[in-house]
Amino acid sequence: MSKGKIVDWEFLKKEVEAWQRQGLKVVFTNGCFDILHIGHVRYLQEAKRCGDRLIIGLNSDASVRKIKGEKRPIIPQEQRAEVLAALSCVDRIVIFDEPTPLRLITFLQPDILVKGADWPEEKIVGKEVVLKKGGRVKRIPLAEGVSTTRIIEEIIRRYTHG
Repeated sequence: MSKGKIVDWEFLKKEVEAWQRQGLKVVFTNGCFDILHIGHVRYLQEAKRCGDRLIIGLNSDASVRKIKGEKRPIIPQEQRAEVLAALSCVDRIVIFDEPTPLRLITFLQPDILVKGADWPEEKIVGKEVVLKKGGRVKRIPLAEGVSTTRIIEEIIRRYTHG
């Protein structure tokens, strides 16, 4: 199934294989991307520069709740996916339900795995899968002082304390 850049696992697997046959480097990153902010945009632009095609594994609403708690996500998965699809640096978005993208990474076999530098390399999920096939892992520095959690906290602070 394909709805523009937002695709299902099976459709994307065929695309990844076709891209790789053409010699294109497929970059994979993942996240919740709950309230898109400048840190996300800069991170995704840098991730795209690591290869030729950028895939985002987007945590489903159920997955976000498992990771962040019952009050998250703020934005439903379909809307989060559509906002990400509007970014020119993003080639495909695929939604996954698990707390980690390991099964998705194993299924897709990307060439380059990208995570934020806040993740120690030994804790990057899927690292072994990508390295085993001769790929590489890249950690990208995050924008200072910008996070969805901080944005939510600031909104609460401003609108509950006057």
